[in-house]
Amino acid sequence: MDLRVNLAKESKFELQLQNPVMTGSGTFSNGLELAKKFNINELGAVVSKGTTIRPRKGNATPRTHETASGMINAIGFQNIGVNALINNVSPIWQKWDIPTIVNIMGDTISDYGVLSEKLDNVPGISALEVNISCPNVDAGGLEYGQDPLMASEVISVVRDHTSLPIIAKLTPSVSNIQPIVEAVTQAGSQAITISNTIPALAIDINNREPVIANGFGGLSGPAIKPIILRLVWQAALVSKIPIIASGGIVSGKDAIEFIMAGASAVQIGSATFLDPFAPWRVIDEIKNWCIENKIQSISELVGAAQDIR
Repeated sequence: MDLRVNLAKESKFELQLQNPVMTGSGTFSNGLELAKKFNINELGAVVSKGTTIRPRKGNATPRTHETASGMINAIGFQNIGVNALINNVSPIWQKWDIPTIVNIMGDTISDYGVLSEKLDNVPGISALEVNISCPNVDAGGLEYGQDPLMASEVISVVRDHTSLPIIAKLTPSVSNIQPIVEAVTQAGSQAITISNTIPALAIDINNREPVIANGFGGLSGPAIKPIILRLVWQAALVSKIPIIASGGIVSGKDAIEFIMAGASAVQIGSATFLDPFAPWRVIDEIKNWCIENKIQSISELVGAAQDIR
């Protein structure tokens, strides 16, 4: 059974995964804690918390709220900052046998250039996942990923400052994802992640105010799976680079749905809050399903549900 996936064939450095299961940014911290309990080297790859130039304390609490089949969060990119990540975390990643991908985000386009340059050639870092689902301060809060030109500009800046493979993490808050996919591809992204959380709100009816202190947050979990599945399917119709699906995946069958829709790999995120072992379980379930259905290579399934004519 061949579960291997290459997410950056055209890059100077290939991004070879032993299986298609990755962790989702922000849900696995930087992997250090669970690596003490589980065999981290059995995963396809680990994606770090969102990393910024300077440390961030994050938003006020409450900043998470459980919903029907999901959760809303507004953590606010709490993280230790890029310098501490390089000095204290990457030496540990260097000892692992799997790729570690650093998720980066900036308030301005120039921030992405600074982050990319700092992280380039750092041992233990295999690729960058560029979060373009965050607001551009210089553009009045419009998300980079909502506009093809801004999305392209961010990826171009990153490309100019790193030799690492680039994965563009897209926003679901668009009327048509295809122009964004094409823009980041032309700008130099080797893969795309679809997608970030969906903006959502919960109201405390007793206090007559939003539950989340920040107002609204991002919805994740099984509730958003059909929405993200559609986005992956649409993106795959035009994408010339691998797609990583992220949204509501809790089982091997969920993962296979996304792969059949056109994804080459998947990220497990909110499922780890309910079951920290979820990524490892999903790997086993994918493998067992493939054996039962006489699938020799996971690549056979990529885009299998695309042709509906």
